[in-house]
Amino acid sequence: MDRSSSPEELIQVERERSGIGFVTINRPKSLNSLTRAMIVDLAKAIKSLNEDDSVRVIVISGSGRAFCSGVDLTAAEDVFKGDVKDMETDPVWQMEKCKKPIIGAIGGFAVTAGFEIALACDILIASKGAKFMDTHSRFGIFPSWGLSQKLSRIIGPNRAREVSLTAMPLTAEVAERWGLVNHVVEGSELMKKAREVAEAIIRNNQDLVVRYKSVINDGLRLDLGRALALEKARAHEYYNGMTKDQFEKMQKFIAGRSSNKPSSKM
Repeated sequence: MDRSSSPEELIQVERERSGIGFVTINRPKSLNSLTRAMIVDLAKAIKSLNEDDSVRVIVISGSGRAFCSGVDLTAAEDVFKGDVKDMETDPVWQMEKCKKPIIGAIGGFAVTAGFEIALACDILIASKGAKFMDTHSRFGIFPSWGLSQKLSRIIGPNRAREVSLTAMPLTAEVAERWGLVNHVVEGSELMKKAREVAEAIIRNNQDLVVRYKSVINDGLRLDLGRALALEKARAHEYYNGMTKDQFEKMQKFIAGRSSNKPSSKM
């Protein structure tokens, strides 16, 4: 494992030879609340892992009792009066443009900005007892990382309005039932499950994984008719770009799988 940050750093980045990149929000005494510098460092970490060809999947988590309790409100003016349109230092924007699948390992609280970071992940694993909470309306903070738009598209507008307008916590178990969370596990199993999902992704064709994530996420921004046309267009582009050798390799791979014979990855 290549550790590119020291334990005292507030945003830790680790790279494993397996192809998993880990990002840890590491300010446990403050429940991983975010300062302006941490927000910038988190954006840089995601961008760096996205540009690293050795990294195939990213896992983001928090240390201690929380995933991320939001922005450090003692430094709120410094954060909110910064340039919220500065995409390079916006971690959610960097997550959304990231080609690699991002798994969120949610232990403890994911509050407001932490909730928005969770929503920018492609797959969510939560520990039992984890809670998602949107406190924008409680503290007079206007959402700018997508919570007002994404949550309703995942759990439905009525449920999203209740979560956001009451600022009441959403438990991991209910979040799983509503389709926000993929798996709920014991806290001690959280990173193990995240790694298990990451390794399952890594075993597949990396080029297709990247393309598949892209067509799913891009299609979600469109109505169904245009999304289906997008899939068709990208499939046409993909197959037109394949050589005869690549088709033969695909056929051998499928034949090897169907006959239960060992076969190398494509």
